[in-house]
Amino acid sequence: MNLPLLPTSLVGSYAQPDWLIDRNKLAGRFPPRVRAQELWRVAPEFLEQAQDDATLLAIRDQERAGLDIITDGEMRRESYSNRFATALEGVDIDNPGSALDRSGHPNPVPRVTGKVRRKHPVELRDVQFLRANTDRMIKATVPGPFTMSQQAQNDFYKDEEEMALDYAAAVNAEIKDLFAAGADVVQIDEPYMQARPEKARRYGIRALDRALEGVAGTTAVHICFGYAAIIHQRPSAYSFLPEFENSKVKQVSIETAQAALDCSVLAKLSSKTIVLGVLDLSNIKVETPETVAERIRRALPYVPAERIVVAPDCGLKYLPREVAFGKMQAMVEGANIVRRERGWA
Repeated sequence: MNLPLLPTSLVGSYAQPDWLIDRNKLAGRFPPRVRAQELWRVAPEFLEQAQDDATLLAIRDQERAGLDIITDGEMRRESYSNRFATALEGVDIDNPGSALDRSGHPNPVPRVTGKVRRKHPVELRDVQFLRANTDRMIKATVPGPFTMSQQAQNDFYKDEEEMALDYAAAVNAEIKDLFAAGADVVQIDEPYMQARPEKARRYGIRALDRALEGVAGTTAVHICFGYAAIIHQRPSAYSFLPEFENSKVKQVSIETAQAALDCSVLAKLSSKTIVLGVLDLSNIKVETPETVAERIRRALPYVPAERIVVAPDCGLKYLPREVAFGKMQAMVEGANIVRRERGWA
């Protein structure tokens, strides 16, 4: 499929309907690392059908807004990571452990009591359903091995690096299945590389590259400062970013809007496509298309348009649905403004 210059996409999540999930409970806690069935409003016997229906709504909203690359909105997930992380062998989810969240607060997490292995595909049907319901390019997302190793209590491995590499092997098997099911892009979510840069420098890229071993499709890594609804303060620069230039990943997804990031750092990722975050998710006011256009322009001195995908800073999960849709529309029109003024439309 041919994409225009400055194609548009979500990072992953879209706002789930209130009839599907209790959004007040969701917003009143840190993102769950163990299962959080109490968030769902639909009875278990009807939940898969309800999630399918919500996924169709998310797909159609993205299409109506004009996005070029479509996700499933992560409608089936309580958080970006726990659905995959709690489906693995070697993880005791009935007797959770505890680990510090990136905010510094303890949070219940999966307790690793044996060798981490993928027992079966986790998101395969998600991608099959998405592929069957849109003719546009599609992107799937999986939690990253480094981040999952930080969101677990290690009661088995000699160190976190060994654990992260086994998480990476599980992610690798999942990614291969997602591409086989029709995904055009698979994104690995690694927010904890930003939160814990010293550990990330020791073994984060090694774990990421293990997750990408033998993978031929277009891959991305998302690194962020945390959901704006939960982590309110943004640093003005990334503590871990240029290091991705030496990784196997093809795209690097970053946020620039809320943090007003100095985009000159992007010149250090000279071989990577940049998934450029241009929507401030800390503010429920919908940006004007011109605001979005100006955020795109800030990156163009450092990254050619051929290597930019336009996206929100992070997932839209915590926004009101009408705000999420409005921001998507503004993002698409902002990209159109830049295309027209540069003669690319």
